[in-house]
Amino acid sequence: MVQAVVVGVDGSPAALAAVETAAHEAALRGTSLRLVHAFGWPSVHVPPRAAPWNPTTAGVRELVDGTLAEAESRAREAEPQLEIDREVTVGEPVMVLELESRTASLVVVGSRGRGAFGSLLLGSTAVHLSAHGHSPVLVVRGRPEPAGPVLLAVDGSPAGEAAVGFAFAEAAMRGVDLLALHVWNTRTERAYEGPGDPLNVVVDIDRLQQEEQRLLDDTIARWQSRRPEVRVERRLVRSRVRHALIEASAEAQLLVTGARGHGGFTGLLLGSVSQALLHHADCPVAVVRGEG
Repeated sequence: MVQAVVVGVDGSPAALAAVETAAHEAALRGTSLRLVHAFGWPSVHVPPRAAPWNPTTAGVRELVDGTLAEAESRAREAEPQLEIDREVTVGEPVMVLELESRTASLVVVGSRGRGAFGSLLLGSTAVHLSAHGHSPVLVVRGRPEPAGPVLLAVDGSPAGEAAVGFAFAEAAMRGVDLLALHVWNTRTERAYEGPGDPLNVVVDIDRLQQEEQRLLDDTIARWQSRRPEVRVERRLVRSRVRHALIEASAEAQLLVTGARGHGGFTGLLLGSVSQALLHHADCPVAVVRGEG
């Protein structure tokens, strides 16, 4: 049986939107939905002689029950036949969800939850899970285009293979097209700008473009044979990577990216492009970590 889809619940509007998305994802996979609510110990100063804080006597149980009941109601409105279970635990939400991701097929979170920094564009839970989660992480944000394709950010890296497979599976389950977008630019040209430029450096733009097209074609061909029912549009764009992907996300219902691709600091678990998409994409973003 397919492992459950897990969604973080905290009562915020973003989390409730995530519950609806998670319910649809669970229905597509033919699996159950797991509502997870975690709360930490109070950060306020407790007098030395005060009685130990007890969530059962502090009105927390009623609050949690109400939050989960509302979340379950939203899930059942979205998918009436869905099997739903609840999990309530004491602990830091980000660590609890990371642990849940070890046995989940997908973890879904809102782009922002409750917390001290409600004005931030992206919550710390979403960022941490995207970098450290053991399953794919879907961050619900933006306004997805219901009739749009699944948008795949293709970078050709070995770590990005898992994202390609995930994108094909999502397109197949949703019954929509897959838009495979590979963005390239002439970073080689800019490397020699300045008074010390060697005069004999010439970049063959046509050859470079052909190589990038080959990378895109090879990446898609490996998965197209496994998912022949998915219609794929391959799009090669010469532009800035972040700008092109964010612009394309306006026409998509889901954007899929790897956690880390070519270039940058390879020790980082979440690349700068992935972070930019989590902050600024116009549709939900699924971050899929590769092996290693």
